[in-house]
Amino acid sequence: MRGQVVKLDRGFPLVRCEGGAMVRCEHATALVKTAYSRAVIGDYVDVSIPEGHDKGIIEDIAPRSREFVRKDPTERAVPQVLAANFDRVLVAQPLADVNLKRLERELVLAHETGAEVTVVLTKADLAEDERQVEAVRAAVRAIAGDVGVLTISSAAPESVEAVRELIPSGTTAVLIGKSGVGKSSLVNLLVGEDVLEIGDVREGDGKGRHTTVSREIVEIPGGGCIVDMPGVRGLGLWDAEAGIGAAFPDIEDLAARCRFRDCKHEDEPGCAVRAAVEAGEVAPERFESYQALRQEAREVERRREEARRARGEKASTRRPSRTSSNARASHRTPRKANRKRR
Repeated sequence: MRGQVVKLDRGFPLVRCEGGAMVRCEHATALVKTAYSRAVIGDYVDVSIPEGHDKGIIEDIAPRSREFVRKDPTERAVPQVLAANFDRVLVAQPLADVNLKRLERELVLAHETGAEVTVVLTKADLAEDERQVEAVRAAVRAIAGDVGVLTISSAAPESVEAVRELIPSGTTAVLIGKSGVGKSSLVNLLVGEDVLEIGDVREGDGKGRHTTVSREIVEIPGGGCIVDMPGVRGLGLWDAEAGIGAAFPDIEDLAARCRFRDCKHEDEPGCAVRAAVEAGEVAPERFESYQALRQEAREVERRREEARRARGEKASTRRPSRTSSNARASHRTPRKANRKRR
């Protein structure tokens, strides 16, 4: 029978089967032995329940419409899928303690999925005053570009309703952000009751303690579903070319005007990107982030090539990324790296 993985914790995946039955499952031996074949939150799976067996068995995983992928923090060149089959990514950052460098990286990973993306600034009630709120929103907009930015406060029900409107019935959103930014609190506000445990807030800085240890799909009354993700420290890039392009469209547009097609924006003549930085049209910090993320993406690809060669595989046999194809469909196709004058 068909079902969907609705919870992943330290035990076995919990699958909601057709008809509403909840079944704890383990993976079939064939899936365990095959790379990239473990079910994640949001996956649609085929489940069998053998007679006399105390758990269901996940026999197959349906093709995914989208994936949220990072580089596995424990491996040199292996992807880790954190969630599948969603429509929107909500990137949560605490308004009073925004980390703009991390936000840039989160936006790259979110864009790479090909889903709609929104930045959610939580805990606005902890801001010093309205000037701080506006200053932070302006700084975030400068990074987020065309991505929507919402400010959330538990004291302003209309701000929560604005998030609920982004998740209509029949859709699913993934909520990402580091520990303590208020993700579980936001989910509880959307649901209207405390369905997820939240940590105490420290009096000194207003930050919450990490409580979410599982990935879980939560239904929003009158709306769709939201996936509350544990706080993720490591956000290593994986196949992030399209995501970088989407997160830095201003620099990508300038790069299209460089004299050389494979310009690295270092010391090449006719570099439109460096010229814009020197003219004050692009902030040096933004350019540095772009270059650092590009370098990281190139290094990951180099290691992937080394791993493929070690396995005796050709580059053309590389497992295709569903997320990359989705993201690239809505963004500019990367140019070929042929160094020639136009």
